[in-house]
Amino acid sequence: MPDDARARQRTGTGVGLLLALVLGAVLLTAVPDGDGGQDACRARTVASWAADPDVTQEFARYGDDASRADDWTGGDGTHSVELPDGRVLWLFSDTYLGQVHRPPNPAGESYAWRDTTAPLVRNSAVVMEDGRLRRTLPAPLFADPAPGQWRWPVAARVEPRSPGSSEQVVRVVLWTRTAGAYPWIYGVPTATEVATLSLPGLRLEGVTRVLDQQGVADPARRVLFGTTALTHDEDWTYVFGGDDARAAARPASNAYVARVPLGRLADPSAWRYWDGERWSIPSHMRPVLGDGGAGSAFTVVRDRGTYVLFTMAAGAEGLTTVTSYWACSPTGPWHGPGTGFGAPLPERGAGVAAYNPQAHPALGDGRLVLSYDVNWLDADGGVTAQAHLSRNVSLYRPRFVTLRLGPG
Repeated sequence: MPDDARARQRTGTGVGLLLALVLGAVLLTAVPDGDGGQDACRARTVASWAADPDVTQEFARYGDDASRADDWTGGDGTHSVELPDGRVLWLFSDTYLGQVHRPPNPAGESYAWRDTTAPLVRNSAVVMEDGRLRRTLPAPLFADPAPGQWRWPVAARVEPRSPGSSEQVVRVVLWTRTAGAYPWIYGVPTATEVATLSLPGLRLEGVTRVLDQQGVADPARRVLFGTTALTHDEDWTYVFGGDDARAAARPASNAYVARVPLGRLADPSAWRYWDGERWSIPSHMRPVLGDGGAGSAFTVVRDRGTYVLFTMAAGAEGLTTVTSYWACSPTGPWHGPGTGFGAPLPERGAGVAAYNPQAHPALGDGRLVLSYDVNWLDADGGVTAQAHLSRNVSLYRPRFVTLRLGPG
């Protein structure tokens, strides 16, 4: 393996882990309850939850299939989007390809395992049809923009090619990061980009840079958007993001939100950023939550008139417990934290971490389905983590739970 490939592999396997470690907890702040109508805003929190073994096992089935050597066997940064024909496109950040071997593994344990030479790419996409994962698109789907830089896909939406157009495309928000020294072991925040994929063929048509952050001198103050996105009333797409203040040992990271007219995600001039009072230009944006332990590994859903945010809990429960916040508007203020739940893990004990909770409306059928990624916690992103992820493939695959919300 070339030296640069080895370096990439050592610093890979970590989009969500970086986000959870670096940016840790949650975001946002709240507003009075509504008028009591059906869609009134009211406090919401997790009333109950249960593991969703069917979806978790589907990813295990597909990842363990040894019939191909160029498909997905594990990844993190899990996001999904439902396509107009009913298929679901799953997007991943750092991804293992290759083959998985059946137990016993070389260590004598009963886990399926992969070779330590398994290919690692910075992003991938897998297509699901009728509840079954069918194929991995040629990976990486989004090429590196320059030497020493890479792209991690985050939120994705299907929208008109342009406002009012009858033709639809997939827009994928990308984080561009640049290799850096400690504490930027998972890359220095560089830019937010948007890729356009054709439908139904999912051919990459192009990538547009919508927010370049290289001019911000302090990397801890650079903001990347796309950790989650949702469409409101078919008029606007709200795109959430955060900075990496925790990577520089600052007290807390900050969370932000932008608004884009439907059909214009790939148009930088159409993005407007919340400045605390109104939607404005990038240089005026202000956090919707600051100095409160905001994190960029989170997701937001809308439950009638209430917005609910899920993220990893702060403090000692971090990287093991998912908690929630609620608000009456994407700009907040947000209330919380609410009742949390412990994310089931394939292994228990020091080193195993859960992170990056994400909602998947395409799996809904009236349910609220959440995924979270699982990784081996290794502060330097190096050989120790790689060995564990090779030894037990379930440590680097998404797991799923079904939630029920109740009064907060």
